[in-house]
Amino acid sequence: MSRVSYSAAEPSREDVDAMTGPVVLDFGTNWCGFCQAAAPVIEQGLADAAGVPHLKVEDGKGRPLGRTYKVKLWPTLVFLKDGVEVARLVRPNDPADVREALAQIGAV
Repeated sequence: MSRVSYSAAEPSREDVDAMTGPVVLDFGTNWCGFCQAAAPVIEQGLADAAGVPHLKVEDGKGRPLGRTYKVKLWPTLVFLKDGVEVARLVRPNDPADVREALAQIGAV
């Protein structure tokens, strides 16, 4: 099983909105069983998009960035193009879904 490593340090919403190009925000926690199970699927889906920033953001009560994206379940992947949400996956279980979302932001 892949090691899950979500960071407690999160960018501000303003910083995310100002990002250019394709970006993947991945909300979850290191102890979340769903996150641990989805990690290999996410890694496989992102394998061909090595240059795309993949920000693994620790989420939970009082975590402002996840609240601005109305994250309810983990993991939630938000696919951005120039700071704008284009696609979203919740608890992905197929790498093809991740690749399809990457295609929507012009990352593959």
